[in-house]
Amino acid sequence: MATDTHRAIDAVWRIESARIIGGLARIVRDVGLAEELAQDALVAALEQWPTTGVPDNPGAWLMATAKHRAIDLLRRNKRLERKHEEIGREIEAKQEMAVPDLEAALDDNVGDDLLRLLFISSHPILTPEARVALTLRLLGGLTTDEIARAFLVPEPTVAQRIVRAKRTLAEASVPFEVPRGEDLAARLSSVLEVLYLIFNEGYTATAGDDWMRPALCEEALRLGRILAELAPREPEVHGLVALMEIQASRSRARIGRSGEPVLLLDQNRALWDQLLIHRGFAAFDRAEKLGGGLGPYALQAAIAACHARARAAEDTDWARIVSLYEALHLQAASPIVELNRAVAVAMAFGPAAGLEIIDALLSETSLKSYHLLPSVRGDLLRRLGRFAEARSEFERAATLTRNARERELMIERARACADGAILSQPQ
Repeated sequence: MATDTHRAIDAVWRIESARIIGGLARIVRDVGLAEELAQDALVAALEQWPTTGVPDNPGAWLMATAKHRAIDLLRRNKRLERKHEEIGREIEAKQEMAVPDLEAALDDNVGDDLLRLLFISSHPILTPEARVALTLRLLGGLTTDEIARAFLVPEPTVAQRIVRAKRTLAEASVPFEVPRGEDLAARLSSVLEVLYLIFNEGYTATAGDDWMRPALCEEALRLGRILAELAPREPEVHGLVALMEIQASRSRARIGRSGEPVLLLDQNRALWDQLLIHRGFAAFDRAEKLGGGLGPYALQAAIAACHARARAAEDTDWARIVSLYEALHLQAASPIVELNRAVAVAMAFGPAAGLEIIDALLSETSLKSYHLLPSVRGDLLRRLGRFAEARSEFERAATLTRNARERELMIERARACADGAILSQPQ
């Protein structure tokens, strides 16, 4: 019974924690303190519910408990009362329970609270790693251990990132509010970047024994959908959601029976999730109607949609994808975009055309340790019959990747090139 109760508490916390922390942060104006108060409520639930049973409305119970703790703290903590003079004056003037007013303040605008929490946890003042960790902690309800395991870093490292992030936000007096005017675009870009980083780490794990970490994809997609509801007039939000929906639709097809990677052109497209594809198309339509069809995320979603519309790999409109990558290059030029364009050019116009672009990237310092550069180059050399060179590239890619599954794939492709070289020799 206690185990069932703990499972229920865990489920409730995952659902309600962001709402509770957001509501508290609006009152105490300190994300770190808000999380501590919410955690206190969680501890109270862990202590009481195994004996008393799970309340009929467990989320409301946690919220009420957290509110009372916030009120008690504000009453006795003179420093906080000075920091938030308007709250302090109200509490001092009304020695009787101020719960109704504070409860009203906490219960209003739950959506706004979540949006504020997204913006503050993804604040550009923080490092990308800190933004990701804090977002998963505050809005995903993940424990420090879960975040550490998801990104294959030591738990103390994640704990330090979160502590430093909270301290940085507090020391900088970052306001708990949704940015307006000129600040909105930059801050929204930071939020989208965080969700994109979380999704990509789940979609193709940087390191470890697993090719994918679906839980991270699901969390990024969940937060993206929430953001789309809270900021419905922002086209790039819908563009990113469209991209994640369509990419996530391939998840089942991307892993073989033994957990090995299955590359895009080899996937069984019958396994692609049509519901997610349709949701992605709908999100992309919203982005276009808002005038955001040419934003970086929307363009990537359009590329993903080209693959989703092709019933078979050979039906893919590669020329269209090339033009989309060219448009993306104008919006967000980077060596990675150029590498992806090279793949599309090779598919549309032949491997020699793609290899020309790839070779121009060999001197790019930011790609020196990027395993996909030799991987893509090896594939194009293989298609051109230059097996010895291709084998060397795949072996180099295997030494650069930190993902065990990907390393096995690169070694296997190198071995196939060696066999191909033998077969291509005159007998």
